[in-house]
Amino acid sequence: MLRRDPFGLALGYTRTMMGFLLFRPSPRRISMIGLGGGSLAKYCYRHLPSTAITAVEINPQVIALRDRFQLPPDDERFRVVCADGAQYVNLPDHRPDVLLVDGFNADGLPAELGSRSFYEACRRRLSDDGMLVANLVTDEPDFHRYLRSLREVFGNAVTLAPSEASEHNVTIFAWKGVDGVPSLMTMFDRARALAHGHAVNLHATATRIEYGKQFNWNRYDLVG
Repeated sequence: MLRRDPFGLALGYTRTMMGFLLFRPSPRRISMIGLGGGSLAKYCYRHLPSTAITAVEINPQVIALRDRFQLPPDDERFRVVCADGAQYVNLPDHRPDVLLVDGFNADGLPAELGSRSFYEACRRRLSDDGMLVANLVTDEPDFHRYLRSLREVFGNAVTLAPSEASEHNVTIFAWKGVDGVPSLMTMFDRARALAHGHAVNLHATATRIEYGKQFNWNRYDLVG
């Protein structure tokens, strides 16, 4: 967190994850798996005032630091839930328009947050045109297994983007519905329309998403 700007996004990969706005500009409900310092939660709370936000964190010691990290208190559109995210996505009332997954701990990404069964549960619980956004790290041993699982679950409705200011982070966008990745001009138009209400450079993120279209799924036997 930047002390001078506690509601800003200090880390580049979090700014890239906000690229979901280029696909879904006005989500009604956002769920987050992994609270950490609360940067994404705080940003969405401030800049998406009509969106209901639920942040799921497994570690109560992390939640205990919420005041130190200046997270807003729970209210009618924001809440923090202490739960296992892998189990939370199986709840029948879990129907977000956007599901942000950034569940890393000191040992990396827990296996259950990169499994096919987890991604199946995510897709099942998303709203009819919902989107999954996940932070992954390319130098993790199971990185390509995670990609394979995503491809098996979402088919061609998945793309990735190199994360801003990061050598190893990539942002995964996967969605329900028949729409593909918007054209670069469409993303630029949306970025322009959203610019007055956001403190992230969505034009730069659009370029990263466009670049991600070049990823060679065949190289890793990841074609759905």
